[in-house]
Amino acid sequence: MKRYIYIFLSFSFILNFIACDLEELPQATASRVAIFETASGLELYSNSFYEMLPTPYDGVFAIDDNSDLIARNNVDTRFMPNALSPATSSGWSWSNLRNINYFIENTEQSSVAEKEHYLGLARFFRAYFYFGMIKRFGDVPWIDRTIDVDDDETLYGPRHDRFAVMEYVLEDLNYAIEHISTISEPTRTLITKDVVRAFKTRVCLYEASFRKYHTQYGKEGTANTWFEEVVKTADEITGYSLIEGATAYRDLFLQKTPNSNETILAVALDANLQVFSSRNRRTISPTYGNRPSLTRRFINTYLNIDGTPFTSDPDYRTTPFTEEVKNRDLRLGQTIRVGDYHRTENGVPIIAPPNLEQAYTGYQIIKGCYDERFPYDDESRNENAHLIFRYAEILLNKAEALAELGTMTDAQWASTIGALRARAGIQGATLIQKPSTADPYMIEFYNGKFTDPVLLEVLRERAVEMITEGLRPDDLIRWRLGDLFAEAPMNGMYVPALGDYDLNEDGIMDVCFYRGERPSSSQASVFVDVTSAGVGNRILSNGDSGEIIWNPGAREWLDKKYLYPIPEADLLKNPNLGQNPGWE
Repeated sequence: MKRYIYIFLSFSFILNFIACDLEELPQATASRVAIFETASGLELYSNSFYEMLPTPYDGVFAIDDNSDLIARNNVDTRFMPNALSPATSSGWSWSNLRNINYFIENTEQSSVAEKEHYLGLARFFRAYFYFGMIKRFGDVPWIDRTIDVDDDETLYGPRHDRFAVMEYVLEDLNYAIEHISTISEPTRTLITKDVVRAFKTRVCLYEASFRKYHTQYGKEGTANTWFEEVVKTADEITGYSLIEGATAYRDLFLQKTPNSNETILAVALDANLQVFSSRNRRTISPTYGNRPSLTRRFINTYLNIDGTPFTSDPDYRTTPFTEEVKNRDLRLGQTIRVGDYHRTENGVPIIAPPNLEQAYTGYQIIKGCYDERFPYDDESRNENAHLIFRYAEILLNKAEALAELGTMTDAQWASTIGALRARAGIQGATLIQKPSTADPYMIEFYNGKFTDPVLLEVLRERAVEMITEGLRPDDLIRWRLGDLFAEAPMNGMYVPALGDYDLNEDGIMDVCFYRGERPSSSQASVFVDVTSAGVGNRILSNGDSGEIIWNPGAREWLDKKYLYPIPEADLLKNPNLGQNPGWE
């Protein structure tokens, strides 16, 4: 990040210098000489494209808040009844594309020997741009040149078929892989061949699933070609490994310097330049951000440490928190607060049970969050590296593609899903043998959409491994499971009866659940009133007992929401764009 900022400032200085020298040299000529006829100029310009990556302040960590796995305050506009419309839609912006195309046009004419490397970078970012636009709007105009102000045919033309544009996206990615000269680099903060490959596996997996499950387009027969591309590209990514250790999973997200063994691309933060993330504040603060917490429906999918499903216990629905978190996949205790979690409050190390003033369901997220309140919970000052691509996702993308193709072998299972589970401390045959029987809970979890035992276990692993890494909403969209955005319960820990509870078994009462008048005899530090089922309140599913049920407000899913509407203002400027189905 420091390097990018210095480069960007230098690039701005060059442009300002040129602009001040207009009388001696025309701006266009000066700009081209200073930028497009030197390797340093191409580097300065191409680094401006990095601004398109997720910002570390908001981060990919907040994307999953709008999914079926996380309870949060309020309801996103997309899922709120009657909130999303052409009048409220946004995102139809093309300035980044113009910047990229301008660079490509001028660099193609350059005499710089290294220009193919920089053209590869530009075409990666063009693919990155278009993938985002296609996911959001479907059909979009394909533009591969700088548009002149008098080019009415392009400015006011129609959109192009999204499947055709995705072929161009694939072409750009393949070009980038071939021409970017850097294979990998130790800081993991630059676009390299492996970064493009990682992104390509994500793009191809999305496209394959979209073609298979969105059957209204009639593209099911082309899906396997994209699944095969995932496997081929994943196999080209070498030299990475899963870091080992009892706390390796959580440690990966707390390091200031990205771990080069598993990280493929990250944004490194820098306190000296005042570049921070808001991860602690947005996750833990009771007054800032979405206050996200995991749902019990999702917690139930974490395996037991012996590799058996937690839900195979007939009493799993009524297992209290202190028992349900024991002898489970180690990632559970490294993703949420459990009995042995410690942090620092007011400078004093303490045992910190889940805080139900901050976490609606009781499953309080710690993944990527520092174990210290000041200044991180109260200010946006996280310095841990912001991970964008890591090797675990590549293994999951490959495994899902193999499962969809029906070609997964036990050896491939062991090197993908088995490897991830071994790192999580899971034991048993599940590490070396693909399953032959589907877990009924997982079938129900995905509304009966999937019944193949191998695919279901891959999807279990994907959700557990990648939670809070920003993939879940896109997963639901590509699988055509949008109903889960609205139907999945925002449920929490099981409460056997009203009264006080010690959530970490240290002998101190942590929370009191009550109805009506707050009990004066309680020794708890946090009180949860479960009287009203209204918006912004919690109840217990059986009245005086049961799972916590959080009400963030009304949620609604309509199939037209698989795509955003074209914003009204943009459609007025160019009626030839047409509106997406259901938004007319």
